[in-house]
Amino acid sequence: MSSKDCGQHGHHMRRKRFRRCCAGLLIFNFILLVTILIVWAILQPSKPRFILQDVTVFNFNNSVPNVFSSSFQVTVSSRNPNDKIGIYYDKLNIYATYRNQQITFVTLIPPVYQGHKDVNVWSPFIYGTEVPIAPYNSLALDQDKNAGSVFLLLKMDGRVRWKVGTFISGRYHFYVRCPAFIPLGPKNNGVLVGNNAIKYQLLQHCKVSV
Repeated sequence: MSSKDCGQHGHHMRRKRFRRCCAGLLIFNFILLVTILIVWAILQPSKPRFILQDVTVFNFNNSVPNVFSSSFQVTVSSRNPNDKIGIYYDKLNIYATYRNQQITFVTLIPPVYQGHKDVNVWSPFIYGTEVPIAPYNSLALDQDKNAGSVFLLLKMDGRVRWKVGTFISGRYHFYVRCPAFIPLGPKNNGVLVGNNAIKYQLLQHCKVSV
């Protein structure tokens, strides 16, 4: 056998070993993926459940046309209904909208881990100072206030990871929508807190999507 034949034979063996390694790696990844999917199907993970418990209004001012200033404290609870799956809230922002327009700045909620069947309660402050709003929304806001109630939508956007045993999933986008019907009429609709703030009990279930 010539040196050329030996070289070709060695190259052929290296290609054969390379193909075997690739095939073995693909088979391993396939088995791993199928195992994860089977475990996931058996566990049947459920989305966390959010409830908007109350809203405390410190400031709600649109006396200047097309400009809105506000300050709220909201209490939101989250329950993990899974008994074998934990949830990492890696990023969670909250803000308020009125008629599809954002009227407050974004408030960041610190990252947290939620264990099996655990309940987390957050009470962040959300506010907006002289936020420009559309003229038609400014007019609608005046009308709603005069009627005695305002409908806001509290939005929480972020990213979560699921934890099953030692396995932790990748990050998923996470969206929570909490309707807040606030009766801005007489103070007997809420509880007076301090000198000016009024606390309204809502107990409103939120829509959650992942």
